[in-house]
Order: sequence, then structure tokens, then C-alpha cells
Amino acid sequence: MKHRWHPTPLLTASLLLHAAVVPLLLMHWAFWPWAIAVLLTDHVALFAIGLFPRSAALGANWTRLPAECSVVSGIAITIDDGPDPEVTPQVLRILAAHGALATFFCIGERAERYPALIRQCVQAGHAVENHSYHHPLAFALLGWGRLRRELEQAQRRLGELTGVAPRFFRAPAGLRSPLLDPLLQRLGLQLTSWTRRGFDTVSSDAELVLARLARDLEAGDILVLHDGHTARTALGEPVVVQVLPRLLQLIEQRQLRTVTLREALPRGSG
Repeated sequence: MKHRWHPTPLLTASLLLHAAVVPLLLMHWAFWPWAIAVLLTDHVALFAIGLFPRSAALGANWTRLPAECSVVSGIAITIDDGPDPEVTPQVLRILAAHGALATFFCIGERAERYPALIRQCVQAGHAVENHSYHHPLAFALLGWGRLRRELEQAQRRLGELTGVAPRFFRAPAGLRSPLLDPLLQRLGLQLTSWTRRGFDTVSSDAELVLARLARDLEAGDILVLHDGHTARTALGEPVVVQVLPRLLQLIEQRQLRTVTLREALPRGSG
């Protein structure tokens, strides 16, 4: 469902600042040093804020399941950067063994390469959401045109493969620019980061990854693991394969229920 863009207070202030300063550039050259310094400071500040994945200053951002959702004792496991032909099938088997559901934030290009894995995710009851088409490392630096193509191409292909258009978006590495929010609202996508992440793409220590995810574990948490780009243990096993079964056991012990992000949408949001 598309929405009209409503800028955050910070972005509103930035737009008003530009509206006040830009005319000074046209009035007289003497204003240029001061005006350019103000605009550069504003741009640097906005870019810096985009480096904090859990920030909502640039737009609405789920860091926990919303309080008004109908899920009781729900917790969301999100799995990024797939699908992966080696790791994703193992992750699906672990989830099935525990009767657990997850939300897979998939890269569009990889989904095209491994469509059968996307279908397996959907058939098992998991949700497949938008994680951009190419997962560019410089995602936060992309201009409007490239940013729009990244989201729209992934949105289209994932929708074709699953039969349902994604409702959620996670920025690569969680990093973004002020240009992202208006595009998300135009596409009807909800930005989602996390409550905690295990850093399983960089840490080969499964115990440490599990400890990060399990710290203060409670209902409403959104946790992140990776089936794509996952680190490997000393024995060469994907870290997610070591961590996920034990994480699910902890969730069961605390009488929590795994849900997809779609299940946590407030009633009436479609």
C-alpha cells in the first residue's frame, strides 16, 4: 500500500534550512562561504545519522515489534542476504525442526539465481522481504535513480517469485540516506532494522554470536542472523547453523513464539 511521504521533524528542518539558505546563494557572492558551510554541515549531519541503523530520525523504522500488534509473546527472527544454495536449506531444516517461522530479507539478484529456495521459504510459511536487488556496499551513497532501481527491481522480482509483494525493507548493513524514506513510502515498504544482531557475518565465534542475540531476550525483539555472507566456524560450518538451534531452544524455554514481521503488522494495515 503506497503512502504519501511525511518527512520526519529532522528532515523537515533540513528542507526548511535549504529553502532559507539557497536564495542567499543567488543574492550575492558574499553569502556563498557562509551558505555553503551551512549546507555542507547539514548534509554531513544527515549522512552521519544514516550510519546508525536503529535511528528513526530519517524515517519510520521498526527496531522492535510494534506494541499495538496482535501477536502475544511474539519474537521475530530475521535472516539476511540469501538465499544461499548451501546455507539456506540447512536454515530451513532447523526452523522446521522447531516449528519456527522467520522473515528472510532476500537480495533480489540472488533470488533470481535460486528461485526454488524462495519457493521453499514461502511453502514453509516464512516471509520473504526486500533487501535490495544487488546489496551494494555503498547503498547509503546512492543517488535517487540508482536507489529507486535497487528497491523497485527487488520488489518486482521477489513479488513475482513469491506471489506477494514485500511489505518490509532492510537496508544493506542497515545504512541509509535521507533519500530512502520517501521512496519506501512510495512503494509501501516499512523500514526494519533490529533489536539486536549477532554480527555473524564477521564473528566466527558461535558462542559470542548467541550471547549477543540472547541478551535480555524478550517478547517484541527483532533478531538478525544471515544465511548469505555468514561467517564460518573454525571447522568451516556456517555460524548461523551453529547458533540458530540453540537460539530457538532459548526462545522455547522462555515461552516465546516466533512470528514473521507480517504477522506483527497492526490490524487494518493490510
